[in-house]
Amino acid sequence: MTNHSQSLASVDTPAAIIDTQRMQHNIHCMQTRMDALGVRFRPHVKTTKCSPVVKAQIAAGASGITVSTLKEATQFFDDGITDILYAVGMVANKLPQALALRRRGCDLKILTDSADSARAIVAFGAAHGEMFEVWIEIDTDGHRSGIRPDEPALLDVATILHEGGACLGGVMTHAGSSYELNTREALVAMAEQERSGCVRAAERLRQAGLPCPVVSVGSTPTALSAENLQGVTEVRAGVYVFFDLVMHNVGVCSTDDIALSVLTTVIGHQAEKGWAIVDAGWMAMSRDRGTQKQQRDFGYGLVCGIDGAVIPGYILGGANQEHGILSARRRPGHRHCRALPDRDPTAHPAQPRLRHRRAVSCLPGS
Repeated sequence: MTNHSQSLASVDTPAAIIDTQRMQHNIHCMQTRMDALGVRFRPHVKTTKCSPVVKAQIAAGASGITVSTLKEATQFFDDGITDILYAVGMVANKLPQALALRRRGCDLKILTDSADSARAIVAFGAAHGEMFEVWIEIDTDGHRSGIRPDEPALLDVATILHEGGACLGGVMTHAGSSYELNTREALVAMAEQERSGCVRAAERLRQAGLPCPVVSVGSTPTALSAENLQGVTEVRAGVYVFFDLVMHNVGVCSTDDIALSVLTTVIGHQAEKGWAIVDAGWMAMSRDRGTQKQQRDFGYGLVCGIDGAVIPGYILGGANQEHGILSARRRPGHRHCRALPDRDPTAHPAQPRLRHRRAVSCLPGS
């Protein structure tokens, strides 16, 4: 057993392990790419919810952060980050939380894609003497929410905000359907579709005499595939910092780039079924089986030895809350087992521990 393996042998399981050398490499590569394309980079921090990781992203050159909950916004503002985009459509009952953050000095941007939401924002802002900065979400791929670039509602929403006293900060989009792709050609095309659609929305606002200083696009696959970002001012992405098996299937990373794995212990086996039971179930690995609909299904995770080397033919094929089922037999108590989760939400239930590569030799997972 190597010194790296010995350092892991004393860790209670299940445990999330971050390979910081791989993580820093991922951060550097993304930031270098954004710098070369001439745009600001605003990482989405829901992937990690971890201040040391986010501070590493900012130290590398990131400008502001993206969050998916106001709780995340509060956490990172308390840690000293002020430029925050709350990238989920605003609803009226969350406006008091947003106001409280702004009154504390947080430069919080909020999001809308409907006239009703825009009216609620301007009414609340007027009642409390607050000029919220609001971005309009644009639908460039039919994946989720947003207003289509040429839809009449875009100008209606923008006018409500602008004339109602809000600060119309810009437009943003997220090409989430890029996760469904797996060829370079398709990814490049989707990145261009995302860019051109969001730029088109910004142009329509400006042609109507409305302000649109920010044009924000992004997902990990499109950020790593875009060849031209003309008209874009910033890019957002999150999964890239750790990567995962979904991104591996998409084709934007190898397993050697994945910077998060879960250390687990074999606690039993069912010889007649060819199973080994481990103490990492879906609470540790994530219940979100992101690869299930992709060309290669990794179940709940890919299996590695404690040294990080993938064990051919092994997969975490089943999981209960605290138990995982490997597809092959190992001796109870054998700790030389690591699992690559197939989706980044692994980082959510178990707060990851940063460990330098000198102390940890692992095949990262996310």
